[in-house]
Amino acid sequence: MKVSKKCVGCGQCAAYCPYDAITVFGRAEMNEKCVECGICVEYCPVCAISEDK
Repeated sequence: MKVSKKCVGCGQCAAYCPYDAITVFGRAEMNEKCVECGICVEYCPVCAISEDK
């Protein structure tokens, strides 16, 4: 997953991540627990997260 500069650090993605794979320090960051399930993409209100392909 890739987080763009549009991220406002709201934490919605982290709240819905079932793998506890997102930390938010001003902006969301994926950690090694990320399995690229895509749930965070669905819940990001500013469309700042995309699938990294």
